[in-house]
Amino acid sequence: MSERVALEGSHAVAEAVKMADADVVASYPITPQTHIPERLAEMVADGELDAEYIPVESEHSAMSACVGASAAGARVFNTTSGQGLELMHEVLYVASSMRYPTVMVVCNRGLSAPLSVWADHSDAMATRDTGWIQAFCQNNQEAFDMTLWAFRVGEDPKVLFPVLIYLDGFTLSHVIEPVILPEQEEVDRFLPKFQYRFALNPDKPMTHGAFGPPDIYTEAKIAQEVAFRKSKEVILQGWKEFGDIFGRHYSPVELYKADGAKTLLLTMGSLGETAKLVIDEKREKGEAVGHINLRLWRPFPFKEFRQAVKDVETLIVFDRCISFGGPGGPVCSEIRSALYNLEKRPKVVSFIGGLGGRDVPASDFAYVIDRGREVAEKGSEEIFETVGVRGKVIGIRG
Repeated sequence: MSERVALEGSHAVAEAVKMADADVVASYPITPQTHIPERLAEMVADGELDAEYIPVESEHSAMSACVGASAAGARVFNTTSGQGLELMHEVLYVASSMRYPTVMVVCNRGLSAPLSVWADHSDAMATRDTGWIQAFCQNNQEAFDMTLWAFRVGEDPKVLFPVLIYLDGFTLSHVIEPVILPEQEEVDRFLPKFQYRFALNPDKPMTHGAFGPPDIYTEAKIAQEVAFRKSKEVILQGWKEFGDIFGRHYSPVELYKADGAKTLLLTMGSLGETAKLVIDEKREKGEAVGHINLRLWRPFPFKEFRQAVKDVETLIVFDRCISFGGPGGPVCSEIRSALYNLEKRPKVVSFIGGLGGRDVPASDFAYVIDRGREVAEKGSEEIFETVGVRGKVIGIRG
């Protein structure tokens, strides 16, 4: 029978890795991710998890160790934050290009400088194009669930891509929430043993990562792109199977009180739960507003997203990262691109806030919705506007 326990987000992730029976954990501690490798190290030392825990000297080494372990056919887990994710950046491309299904949880952290240990999405946005399947969590239950789901999807023979799961540092990683832990039998039914058909074997030599001259490099990358986009079929199937077994249902795009809504507020990560409080209040006042949570970041869910916003007049996108010199926040840029060729599309308004862990209270989301509708109706010279900045709230013009 499932058990309801109080867990911080980091320990919820560690429990999922234990129940997934990972073979290898290679991770370097960095705030605010440290509680995950600490807890996993305890599990291995105490015999709760039968795995090899590899102590490494840096995040670059951690990801390199994961690449080697994955090549040998192991079920592999890694975890990091912020600067650690950027230090291993070049190795991320190796894992995805070689089709090694490592699972990595990132506790989001703003990138330096100035030095910050608090959450925003600048680290996640810097890894957007690395070829990893990527999804965002709103709460600790999702942190547990998405970690299990990541193993199931990434290791599927029709996928074989690494998977990144994002949860906001401190906001989720260090906060205790109720989490439902399933029975091990249920997990085993959902997540079969990993059998990697291309595992390195001295008795059956094969080449991994050979030199790619210009006459084959393009074909290799296009093949990777085609396979990556096809992974979406298994991503959806994985969520369906998860719902059938555990009773919690997930989708690439999640709508909240969107029936009849003329305005939708889009967020990613934990701030969505604060935004929903504002949606509740405005709905009670008779305002036609709703919320949209973009869970699947890569591969981008074009079909599901376009369907979700097809009847909306105004779409307000809240980014937690600046695309310096760009046409708005990075998520907003993606949204505008996804809608560009549609004959009927909502007006898209870009806001940026919550940088470096700055609090985004319900009052800020109320302002964002009101101001967003005003901009959609009357227009604005600003490419995007900021919220929660001390002093004058500024807009950025092109």
